[in-house]
Amino acid sequence: MALEFTPLHPLFAAEVGGIDLRRPLDEATVAALDAAMDRYALLVFRDQPMTESEQVACARQFGPLDAGLRKATGAPTRFGHEELIDISNLSLDGSVAGRDNAKLIGTLANQLWHSDSSFQPLPIAYSMLSAVVVPDQGGDTEWADLRAAWDALPDDLRAAVEGRTAHHSTFHSRIMLGDDKYTPEQLNRFPPAEWPLVRMHPSSGRKLLFVGVHCDRVSGLTVPEARVLIADLIEHATQRQFVYRHKWRAGDYVMWDNRSTLHRGRRYDLAARRDLRRTTTLERQAAQAQAA
Repeated sequence: MALEFTPLHPLFAAEVGGIDLRRPLDEATVAALDAAMDRYALLVFRDQPMTESEQVACARQFGPLDAGLRKATGAPTRFGHEELIDISNLSLDGSVAGRDNAKLIGTLANQLWHSDSSFQPLPIAYSMLSAVVVPDQGGDTEWADLRAAWDALPDDLRAAVEGRTAHHSTFHSRIMLGDDKYTPEQLNRFPPAEWPLVRMHPSSGRKLLFVGVHCDRVSGLTVPEARVLIADLIEHATQRQFVYRHKWRAGDYVMWDNRSTLHRGRRYDLAARRDLRRTTTLERQAAQAQAA
């Protein structure tokens, strides 16, 4: 059966039919999905319930996997695969975490507009999120198209960002939320990464506005100037016309390009069980160059 793409938004995002991601994909199918990601930046696959091993195997077909912040914190995981990132409100024993559990800081930080692992010097490509259990109400996820945000950026803001870079710090958003108990060793393990505010996507060739909550400084500006500019850019990029909102169903599998989008989780009752599991890939070309 051929792949079928149904657009979900006027600018980006599509639902994909005609595929079972739990089975190995041939090279032609991987290439077709890569091409679809260049076009849509976000793909939704329904009715794809996955085991841990199936999700890891699926994700590996799109590039080397990266464990993100856990590489700095060394936090324990409830999964049998180090490559799986826990996007849930669950404790290590699988029970719903209490409100005093430090785990919930990460859960709340995910409700801020961000691009996964932009705080790393190696470019991150795709993230893939598998929905295991979802609450009856709330807990949606929103994505914003950074390519469309650049296309619509006013001339004065274009002039303000062209040629500038931003520092992306993994700890910036968490410190904003009161999570400031990191050791110097942990902080040094993930120093800020620097990325241009205007990037060119390596395969689609589209310009995009690369900004998000991990940004804390901008080259050539004072810290107060930079943070006001960052706030203005995020406000512009996340206008409703640039945003797709996904209402999760158990078994959903959503794949997106972190270079082309921002995303955030939405509010839900933290006493209600929510279990989503993420895998994230490095950009293939950059990973190959580092290994060479």
